[in-house]
Amino acid sequence: MATPHNTAEPGDIAPLVLMPGDPRRAARIAEGFLTDATLVSEVRGIGAWTGTWNGTPMSVMASGMGIASLSIYATELYRFYGVQRICRVGTCGGLSPDVDVRDVVVAASAHTNNGCASLPVPGASLSMTASFDMLRAAVDASRASGATTHVGSVFSSDFFYTTRPEVTEGLIKVGTLGVEMEAAGLYGCAMAEGKEALAVLTVSDHLTKDGTDMSAAQRETSFSSALEIAAAALTA
Repeated sequence: MATPHNTAEPGDIAPLVLMPGDPRRAARIAEGFLTDATLVSEVRGIGAWTGTWNGTPMSVMASGMGIASLSIYATELYRFYGVQRICRVGTCGGLSPDVDVRDVVVAASAHTNNGCASLPVPGASLSMTASFDMLRAAVDASRASGATTHVGSVFSSDFFYTTRPEVTEGLIKVGTLGVEMEAAGLYGCAMAEGKEALAVLTVSDHLTKDGTDMSAAQRETSFSSALEIAAAALTA
């Protein structure tokens, strides 16, 4: 059935979905990573394509920016289209001094200042975590690929522009690898729908290391290692 944000028909979307934030990146994945990808939905400029990866049916659909946007698309995919696994494949800003630009971060968990961690169960702050089987497969694939990969927590922020250095300092102190805006929401949607999720991120810039940021064009194209790891996690 169609939803307000997806005009695909039942069966048009595969049970395994790659989910970048950027619609342009989704199109690039469809064209250059999937085989025989077909456009199945294009509402509000958010395209969804379905093809195969190494013979396995797989779809790609962008989430837009932020937890609110991602939660709409992820919930509809899980609830109405039979999607079982979603892997966010996007970018993050580096926080940890051990992380460098172009490294890959596999987000085992996601801290957040968004209400998705506290609204579902009154009086509790939920742990927003990746699905274990996907996480294990991503770690195995990253070691086999030779990519410089870090596994740990990220921070999913509701704010792109903020002037609170004490937050950054505190996150670094507790070992947070990077900051982005969607992973915690994806993990929350998977938890609510009884499905699986993971985020595999390319470090595009660094909050404490100067002069190493990727350009906008590099952010669109420099994610091949993360894509291979994400696909391996989806198909585990």
